[in-house]
Amino acid sequence: MRVTLLGTGDTTGTPTVGCDCDTCRSARERGVERSRFSVHVENERTDESLLVDFSPDFRHQFLTRDVPLPDAGVVTHVHFDHIDGLGNAYRVFDELPVHAANETDPKTGESVAETVADKYDYLERVTVRGHAPFESFRVCGLDVTLVPVDHPPLLCYGLAVEDPETGAKLSVSGDTNFAVPEESREVLRDPDLFLADAIVPASLCEHHPLGGRHHDEDGVPRTFGTKHMTREGALSLADDLNASETRLVHTAHFYPSDEAFEEPLAVDGETYDL
Repeated sequence: MRVTLLGTGDTTGTPTVGCDCDTCRSARERGVERSRFSVHVENERTDESLLVDFSPDFRHQFLTRDVPLPDAGVVTHVHFDHIDGLGNAYRVFDELPVHAANETDPKTGESVAETVADKYDYLERVTVRGHAPFESFRVCGLDVTLVPVDHPPLLCYGLAVEDPETGAKLSVSGDTNFAVPEESREVLRDPDLFLADAIVPASLCEHHPLGGRHHDEDGVPRTFGTKHMTREGALSLADDLNASETRLVHTAHFYPSDEAFEEPLAVDGETYDL
């Protein structure tokens, strides 16, 4: 299983359009980018590939990274930075199955699968397939399991991707705060690679109107506001999951410039063979 991080940034990406902060300037100087979130998973045994989330930067990502177009996709939730790239399927794919959770969101009255199907009903070659959380399904020769996480106010899902032949495992936290349910943690546990939402360092919680929450025993907040994990929260979750390797993704340009490119914060284009 080859994993390529196509997009490792938050909703505005780094560099952010129109921003001249130290971190955005440093990214330009280094020639690195964190575009909106997307992960490419290639099953080299079957010569098929799966795309986790459809970044608005889809076209740019596939033009700049040496990866094949996906044979199928998974959508974790319906925020624009995770689904709007699906519009790029027009005239590009002959057929594209897209998998998503079928659990009805009380906020929208639809499941993620239904919202994606409604929003992209003009794409005749896209077929949306709904799945119950915790029920594994096979796609591209890989076993995928969607698990609920906590990203208010909408339902959002993390996922585990496992190769049934080799046992290789990728876990993705999805957009979430630290309060990932224990049942979901069990599915995500023991990955070879863990991609964890870590929007900012915990030190920046003092600047959020809601501060931080889910503090550890030393009082360090593991959630920034209500929706995303801090860097410290993401690393704490990785430790709880016994991850062999962790990369921090969905990061914002608000990281101080002297911390923004330190390990284990990911940048676009990283590849991992599991």
